[in-house]
Amino acid sequence: MVRRLVSLAAVMAMMILAGCATLPDDPEERAEALAVNDPLEPANRTIFDVNMYLDDAIMAPVAEGYREYFPNWFRQALHSFLINLEEPYVAGNDLLQGNPAAAADALGRFMINSTFGMLGFRDAVAESGGAKAHQTDIGVTLGVWGFEEGPYLMLPFFGPSNLRDGVGKVADNWAHPTGMVMAAQGLGAFGMAQMGAETLDTRTQYLDPIKELRRTSLDEYAAIRSLYRQTREASIASSLRGQRPARDVHPVSTTTGQPESSSAPAAAGPVGDEGKKADPEVKPSAVEFVEPAR
Repeated sequence: MVRRLVSLAAVMAMMILAGCATLPDDPEERAEALAVNDPLEPANRTIFDVNMYLDDAIMAPVAEGYREYFPNWFRQALHSFLINLEEPYVAGNDLLQGNPAAAADALGRFMINSTFGMLGFRDAVAESGGAKAHQTDIGVTLGVWGFEEGPYLMLPFFGPSNLRDGVGKVADNWAHPTGMVMAAQGLGAFGMAQMGAETLDTRTQYLDPIKELRRTSLDEYAAIRSLYRQTREASIASSLRGQRPARDVHPVSTTTGQPESSSAPAAAGPVGDEGKKADPEVKPSAVEFVEPAR
């Protein structure tokens, strides 16, 4: 039920934005809008400002409190649990993208961590030297299949996206096996709790990187737009090359409370898009938060 409401909200936001699609009359401004794939820039910037206001007023203070008052071990356990819930969804997309090895990693991680990892509160596979968690989604799958990204969109509450990824968010309604199982057992409220926990977990991970992005960017909106597009393109290219993304997503460091970064090259990207793991002292890319959480 919760995911259906999210899908409906995403559809309504895309329809509203599509109705606002007007290119600038000035030839130079029109050419620039086409170059950055942002014909809805005026409307997108307005929505971005509202999103940032709400983030400053609500999400950032809540995330600050969560980081300050909850110990690192608790945040790490919750992060690992949430990652584990997504593994069947990730495996399905890996198969659709033609990456069976990565799908096997995801399903193997889910089975082992759900048992030996205490329902996923411990990443037993990664701790024993096995495959690390990775993330992918239906938007990446559609990109692998050859669908164009469509115009850049700044969705209310969800953040940066594009038409292709927006369609992927709608399809998410039918694509989360764990959510469907819980709903079938009469635990529909679990989906709402999971979504809230994912939002808090993601926002907390990127508190410091987003502060740095906002401090150093002359144009926050343009920086986020560029980095979002680059990250999505890199995710699709990685899948098309047959690279195994199972080396990309990191859990939160138990010593610093921040996500660990990857030892492999990582594309700069938005919220929650791709995680990385390696040195716990290295902060994650700021833009990784900016992608709308699923």
